[in-house]
Amino acid sequence: MAALSHHAIAQAFLLAFAESGASALELSPRPGNPKRFVVQADRSSFEAWIYVWTLTHGGGAARPTNEYRIQITGVTSPLSLNPSGGPTLLMGYEPNTGCFAGFDVAKHFTFSRRSPSIQIPITALHDALQFGLSFAQKGNDEIVVAIRPDQLLGYVVNAPLLHAQGSDAVTSGLLARVAELGDISREEMETLTPERQRIVSSISRLSRESSFRRKVVTAYERRCAVTRIQLDLIDAAHILPVGIEGSSDDVRNGLCLSPTYHRAFDRALIFLDESLVMRINESKVNEMQRNGVAGGLHDFQRYLNQRIHLPPDRQQWPNSELILAANRARGVA
Repeated sequence: MAALSHHAIAQAFLLAFAESGASALELSPRPGNPKRFVVQADRSSFEAWIYVWTLTHGGGAARPTNEYRIQITGVTSPLSLNPSGGPTLLMGYEPNTGCFAGFDVAKHFTFSRRSPSIQIPITALHDALQFGLSFAQKGNDEIVVAIRPDQLLGYVVNAPLLHAQGSDAVTSGLLARVAELGDISREEMETLTPERQRIVSSISRLSRESSFRRKVVTAYERRCAVTRIQLDLIDAAHILPVGIEGSSDDVRNGLCLSPTYHRAFDRALIFLDESLVMRINESKVNEMQRNGVAGGLHDFQRYLNQRIHLPPDRQQWPNSELILAANRARGVA
């Protein structure tokens, strides 16, 4: 397989960031490496530098058919590191599976002039496609991580720990399980060190967030439930907020909303009623008017007071009990 273009690989990353619950903007001034992205997630942002090449078969009949590799070309040793303090990553992208491979950049920071290659078994990518994340150990004690697109954010923010902890069979097994949304018992967590507990908890949270988003935006046909606009500018919002008893990641506890209406919904400026109409919260409007921050309210309201856009499958419509519980929790009459 021929190497993909700079543009094609950059697009694969942008789509994967979106699928994993983040938004990203490419800053790279020209084709080549590293590719630079500003990533925004959880209302914070960071810059990521990613050295990436297309994963292809190892080449030649003498190479194992299972072996895929990147070949480090077009850069010089040592690799430049991200001066912002954000992550510097060394990765491969395999277009047939749509999965990524993450190599330990600390082990390849310097290299020979002969354009070295770094390998991963294709079976690791197949496992990632099934389970979200998978780990393969190389002969130099390096742990390679295979990553499904919806797990990209989790890998990017946790890469050093994933490479360090993936060599532990128990930890790697738990990471694979939580990536597939499996439950981990308290007893199992207590067998881990605090650092390993943190990485498992982090991957579990990010996996659930990305899975919830994927379910909700698919159910709503990638349209904002209020404006009905697509443009790939949508979030998955919980009706009953996370952390409140009864909340879940079920699609019936979700709404597909544009970012402005998502924030308005979370802050109780708007609310969904039992007839599935999105309405303005007059008490919040009065508060904003008293504070002199109600500019543009007329335009904001023009999409309200009508039934929201709903999934074609009625079984995925918002749950009325969750709507009532959410309005009580947000103090909406």
